[in-house]
Amino acid sequence: MTAKLLSVNVGMPKDVSWQGRTVHTGVWKHPVTGPRLVRRLNIDGDGQGDLQGHGGEQRAVLVYQIQSYAHWQEHFGRSDFEYGQFGENFTVDGLPDDEVCVGDRYRIGEAEFEVTQPRVTCYRVGMRLGEPELPALLVSHHRPGFYLRVITEGVVRAGDDIVKTRTGPGALSVADIDALLYLPGRDPDHLRRALAIPALSPGWQQSFRDMTAARAAAGTAAGAGAGVGARAEAWPGFRPLRVTGLVHETPSVLSVELAADDGGALPAAEAGQYLTLRVGGAGDPAPVRSYSLSSAPGAAAYRVSVKREELGLVSRYLHTGLRVGAVLEVAAPRGDFVLVPEAGPVVLVSAGVGATPVMAMLHRLAAEHTARPVWWIHAARNRREHLFAREAHALLRGLPEAHEHVFYTAQHDATDDGDGVLAEVHRGRPTLESMAALGLPADATAYLCGPAPFMAAMRTTLTTIGLADDRIHTELFGALAAINPGLTARPAVAPHQPPGEPGTGPLITFARSGLSVRWSPRHRSVLDLADACDVPTRWSCRTGVCHTCTTPLLAGDVEYAPDPLEPPPAGEVLICCARPRHDLVLDL
Repeated sequence: MTAKLLSVNVGMPKDVSWQGRTVHTGVWKHPVTGPRLVRRLNIDGDGQGDLQGHGGEQRAVLVYQIQSYAHWQEHFGRSDFEYGQFGENFTVDGLPDDEVCVGDRYRIGEAEFEVTQPRVTCYRVGMRLGEPELPALLVSHHRPGFYLRVITEGVVRAGDDIVKTRTGPGALSVADIDALLYLPGRDPDHLRRALAIPALSPGWQQSFRDMTAARAAAGTAAGAGAGVGARAEAWPGFRPLRVTGLVHETPSVLSVELAADDGGALPAAEAGQYLTLRVGGAGDPAPVRSYSLSSAPGAAAYRVSVKREELGLVSRYLHTGLRVGAVLEVAAPRGDFVLVPEAGPVVLVSAGVGATPVMAMLHRLAAEHTARPVWWIHAARNRREHLFAREAHALLRGLPEAHEHVFYTAQHDATDDGDGVLAEVHRGRPTLESMAALGLPADATAYLCGPAPFMAAMRTTLTTIGLADDRIHTELFGALAAINPGLTARPAVAPHQPPGEPGTGPLITFARSGLSVRWSPRHRSVLDLADACDVPTRWSCRTGVCHTCTTPLLAGDVEYAPDPLEPPPAGEVLICCARPRHDLVLDL
């Protein structure tokens, strides 16, 4: 039976009200009569609202089948569907997802097309149909639909035959490729075959390369066992650690040393990781904050170094109320801002208290007696506020190829006190000119920590003088940049309690945002609660498919509704479909 084009559907992006926000979307498509010219990027009269996930040369035309319409009408008990309802440009009779393969080519009217990828899971198709769980159902029912690239531009119209002109290599169907990305139980052979399909869109190819690399890394880690390079076991939730030392490093920075309350050994942290503290003495409910470890990895005690902020509830308590012998609740070391073992030059760049994680990295390099060229670049207001001046200098002095540069931004002071001598002291803030003059090697890996504007400026500076952007790593303790596809921009709002009656359920703590909120069942998910509080979030499908919303779970337990198609890794939670069973602490 020859496949047919039943309807050509187009629609320009428009603003749609949704859950108190505005979404700019082109998912509303409607049938057109007569001929339409299909161009390289879309059909005349059509457009996409979010070009990060839709549109472009690889996703010029979206196809959906009338057979899937019938499936969903029966599934939802609905009879109100019309062509274009699923956001597709071509509604077709035939071309099922489990038979059409990525790389297949088809002629429709005057135009020729190539299949590039399945539909991207996206909350907007659920919004269009009023069925929020639809993105997950499209995957689990193996009916995603697919995108076409335009090989030859031309005119098409409803009623045109669809003629296959070439079979793609690899023999992986749209449904196979979709399941490979979104469902568990992936076949390694399918991954290899998918990567060998030239027509597969670059975004999906990169996702499969990442999966392949992750599998290889997991195999290496499993082979390493508990030996060198194996990551230390973390403990679940919070455990008591006793304060064994308090050291005023500068007038504004206090180091807190923590040891196991039971006297046992602490797991070694990775150089650059952080601890999350629940500080009962600082408020009720106990506020939660995260601080970088500044101690040497493998030291008997953990050390965090905290800058006093006059408006900071927790930092003020730690500086003025904490005593040796006190017990704090602490979550295990975590974080991906870690020193990568490699052979090339390393550049450690910090400002103010941002020296804490790179200090741990410097300790690691010194303990290994590294032969790597090491560049230590630190910005401080003046010598009095210069954090870890003697400690860093002593470590650098023991390395065979170390370069030490300090920038004093408020007062130039290069006094030699006989112990904390600095190799190079510069006046003012680090600039493009002053950084370029240091002669940093272009093949270096850089680690940056400090205020967000400092890190942004330093990233730009380092790339300008020749370092590769993907070799520049940054640490950020504030809320991560939001990923909210399609939402129109609006002025930033500080996280706050949700509007309406306060909840009476479990306490949800958003650690990065410094906010604790009681759960109310009026929220569909933890993500919905976070949205109501203006906590910055990251999501796309909102139904447990894409894992964009994966968030570290520091403490507590959740249940899922709906169940995600693939569970998140241990110690993480998909907030888009999670509801709390007990109090939660989230790294959000």
